[in-house]
Amino acid sequence: MHDVVAPVFAITALLALVSLLLPVAARLRLPFAVLLALVGCALGSVIGLAEADTSGRPHEMLQALSSLNLSGEAFLYIFLPTLLFETALNVDVRRLLDEIAPIFLLAVVAVLVSTAVVGLALWPAADVGLTACLMLGAILATTDPVAVVAVFRDIGAPHRLSILVEGESLFNDAAAIAIFAVLIGLVTGQSEASLLGAAGSFLHAVLGGLLLGVLAGGFICVLLPMLRSHPLAEVTLTIAVAYLSFVLGDHYLEVSGVVAAVTAGLVLSHQARRRLSLSSWRSLSTTWQQLGFWASSLIFLMAAMIAPRMLADMRAHDLVLLAILILAAFAARAVTLFGLLPLMTATGLAERVETSHKIVILWGGMRGAISLALALAVTENEAVPAEIRRFVAILTTAFVLFTLLVNAPSLRSLMSFLGLDKPSPDEAALRQRAVAIARAEAAQGVAELMRNHGLEDGRVPAGEAAAPAEPFAEPPVAALDPKAQTYSSLRILSEREQQLSRYRFEHHAVSRRVLAELLTRASRLQDSVKTGGLKGYLAAAAKALELPRELRIALSLYRRLGLETPLSRQLAKRLELLVTLRSVVQDLQVFVEQKLRPLFGDAVMEPVARALAQRLKETQRAVAAIELQYPNYAQALQHNLLALVALRKEEDSLANLNEESILPDQAFAEMMRDLSRRRAAEERRPKLDLSLDRRELVARVDLFRDTSRTAQEEISRLLRPRLAAPDEAIVRKGEFGDGMYFISSGAAEVALPGGSLRLGSGQFFGEMSLLYDRPRNADVVALGFCQLLFLPRSDFQRLMERDPSISTQIHEIAEGRRVGAVSPVGAN
Repeated sequence: MHDVVAPVFAITALLALVSLLLPVAARLRLPFAVLLALVGCALGSVIGLAEADTSGRPHEMLQALSSLNLSGEAFLYIFLPTLLFETALNVDVRRLLDEIAPIFLLAVVAVLVSTAVVGLALWPAADVGLTACLMLGAILATTDPVAVVAVFRDIGAPHRLSILVEGESLFNDAAAIAIFAVLIGLVTGQSEASLLGAAGSFLHAVLGGLLLGVLAGGFICVLLPMLRSHPLAEVTLTIAVAYLSFVLGDHYLEVSGVVAAVTAGLVLSHQARRRLSLSSWRSLSTTWQQLGFWASSLIFLMAAMIAPRMLADMRAHDLVLLAILILAAFAARAVTLFGLLPLMTATGLAERVETSHKIVILWGGMRGAISLALALAVTENEAVPAEIRRFVAILTTAFVLFTLLVNAPSLRSLMSFLGLDKPSPDEAALRQRAVAIARAEAAQGVAELMRNHGLEDGRVPAGEAAAPAEPFAEPPVAALDPKAQTYSSLRILSEREQQLSRYRFEHHAVSRRVLAELLTRASRLQDSVKTGGLKGYLAAAAKALELPRELRIALSLYRRLGLETPLSRQLAKRLELLVTLRSVVQDLQVFVEQKLRPLFGDAVMEPVARALAQRLKETQRAVAAIELQYPNYAQALQHNLLALVALRKEEDSLANLNEESILPDQAFAEMMRDLSRRRAAEERRPKLDLSLDRRELVARVDLFRDTSRTAQEEISRLLRPRLAAPDEAIVRKGEFGDGMYFISSGAAEVALPGGSLRLGSGQFFGEMSLLYDRPRNADVVALGFCQLLFLPRSDFQRLMERDPSISTQIHEIAEGRRVGAVSPVGAN
């Protein structure tokens, strides 16, 4: 029984201690990780001193705490997957990719540099050999961002600085552990020294882990939508994948489990935001933040508890080695930041990193529980010589404590000295204007409340808060850089577009696949704003309205193989996307007028408002291109979407009635089940009928409309249906005429030397190249989705011979066009 009670008591006691230490750290303005390390060391010392006393309840309780004497391998397998997956899940993947070059330098190249510099610096002073010194360098190459990021968030550090530090910590664990595995094999004699072999092992571990992580992340992204209404199952699945990817990679497939877990988390972070509802994503993210807090707190506390034992045999010479280690570790980091990173910037591989950022990254390279866990694994390995075990244990523990007790507490002061705790002048002015607007709105709200309570004379009833003070004056627009304002407004607008898209998905007004497209397009808008400002925004918005690759492929499959189903699905998806995008852009226009124009002023927002108006016009044109061709489907889809909105409003009303105790719980549950059934029916989108039946298309053409049904049937056998996309060049000037076209529905434009000619339903073009056996003399472009009937050259003569009246009309039109009298019926 004691074997069960002791670990349960120890874990719950440590969790209770952690919860109490968090407000203490906040009050002392001390990084939480630092306080955990101090308390852990104190606990470890008390446990060591109390081992002599073998009686009483206090001794029994301390013995329970000491029973959590985990091995180094246990530390890694229990805590590391959670820490890695939680960090990867909550990181901004797009911003991470923007900084991938400097992050790669810090996470991989810097690990190699640190391992080499530390090893070579310690080698002359230590009597354990170069390989052991290099192994220590690899152990201490891992960084722990917990304390650093906590300081960043507390003082509002630049977001780019946080991305660089978190990105480094995500990947340098993998590089350091891979190098450590190679070196410990050399120390124990399990492998032979070979630079080529070591490089091969490293690449195998990293690339294999990357592939495993992509597969695991893709697997979970496929399964998560199936668990849409089961948030507990969603969280459970992500926990399983985090540990499975780590264990499968590290133990069974012999690749990097660290890389696998990180990659799976990044894939999920990038894709789940597009596949899960906003509430589901928030629930998942919050749960993982809680798991990450438990894991990081326990691993820090428990690792610190073993520090006194690992330092028990420290000697005077070890202090000399520690001094060399500290200088070498920071020198190696400085070489990377101030030597290699500028070279990468000079070659255009990375954006310039501010000197102040480099100094903070240099001083903020904390080491933590992962380094202690690797050192513990060395001390437990009997194949490692005793002197090397002692060397690694003492120097690792001492260096980790140095970074936590010296670097971490002084980081806040360093950042204040560098001015990184203050916003830029533009940001400060913008914040001031935002506060002024918020106070003005609050004052208006209080005034409205007072009028509603009949308090126009300004008296406020007892117990009510007094009206806020008058808002301070809004800073002049000229105080802000116009270019920076435009960038900020467009960035906010792009983020708002993503929020509006997720809101529609949350309210079942858009399908999951359309949500993914909307979020992707909004992300591309953000990227274009960074490089091209307002022009980049407009260019990206226009590109987003181009026909997607999937639709072009579906068109090709239809033309080549006659497959209608893929084309029907892609057209239906495009219409749903465009209708939703039109609604989103309209909401953005309201957002600009109500929120952004008061914040940034007319001079900045007027061009942005015009850009949105242009987006709306182009989006409406793209919507009309499909609606005009398929009006019945467009109407059915609109009814479908409105029905889903109505169901959402009905759900909100029922929930309010239930909260107000008007609707009993049993009746509410029954009504919600009925509403879910109706919603499931409405979520099934109507089927798009392409209306490509050849006989029906033939009957729409003026030349064939008055012919008999039998004749239309015979003519339809000669013609081939074809759907032209908007702005598609149907025929080009100068090309060989392989047939002529009849417009069954839609419109096309002929580019003539004297201008252009628009052709509509029932008209035709392309006949002159067949009659006079000459190349095309004009370009013809579809103005929207256009249903055509194509008559090949080989069947043209058969049609002319079959019906003399049709032949006569075509010849008359062609002759009129040949002599310059452009016909309203035919063109080429």
